[in-house]
This record gives sequence, C-alpha cells and structure tokens, in this order.
Amino acid sequence: MLRGNYPAKVDDKGRLKIPAAFLEELREQGSKFFVTSENGDFAQVYPMTVWNEIEEKLAKLPMHNRTKRKFLARSNYYGQMVDLDAQGRILVPTILRDAAQTKGDVVVTGQLRHLEIWNHARYLEHMKANPITEDDEKTLGDLGI
Repeated sequence: MLRGNYPAKVDDKGRLKIPAAFLEELREQGSKFFVTSENGDFAQVYPMTVWNEIEEKLAKLPMHNRTKRKFLARSNYYGQMVDLDAQGRILVPTILRDAAQTKGDVVVTGQLRHLEIWNHARYLEHMKANPITEDDEKTLGDLGI
C-alpha cells in the first residue's frame, strides 16, 4: 500500500523523482504508469496494473454513459503513459504540469494504490476547504475506522 506524504521536486524537464518511500513498491508493479487527473488540480500516478483495472470497469459501461465519457475525456486530456527511468523518475505531462502548477517543490501523497502529486500551497488550501465532516465520520465509523 502507498501511504504517507513526502516532499519531492519536479525538475525543469517535468520529471518527478519518486520519493524513496514509494519507489520499491512501485517498481514491484512494473515500470509503466499512467499519469493523469480528473480536473487538473493535481496529478495522479497509477501503476498500469491499477489503471487497467479502472479501464476494465469502464469498459463494462455503455459507450454513451455520460459519467464514463466525462471521466475518459478528462483523464485522457491530462493523461499520458510514462516509463519509470533508472533514476526512479517519471515525466509529468506538460498540460497537466501547467494546470496543476506542479513545478519545483511538490507534495507526493500515497493513496493506497496510486500517488497524487500536488502543489504544496494548493494541497493545504484543498484540505482546509474540505474538512472531515460528521457524515465523513459516520462513513468511517460504519467501516470500523
């Protein structure tokens, strides 16, 4: 499982050095990743094994399903398949890098099966704007958490 928050840098060429805490587990899943976003606010890094599972679920929906079409439009607009290089770096696509403001110092967080890459200030704003609510606490409680 991918967990925790680690600072990292996106270099001038758009490459992110994957934090060491995540690198071994990601390498176990292969060297190909899909880097994308649903809204351009941050980047999501999916091992291809995980992304393939998402695509298989989407493929079961009818072609004209609006939610499927919206999700695919956004994930394909921002997304690209990338390779993990020998130095443990991946390329963040230019369109996504610009939209998410992920240049220089960034925050890389584990989301169990994928990573998120955030502009640090934007991440703090996001957490402040989306506090844990009573409904969230109930949902977590129902799960025994």
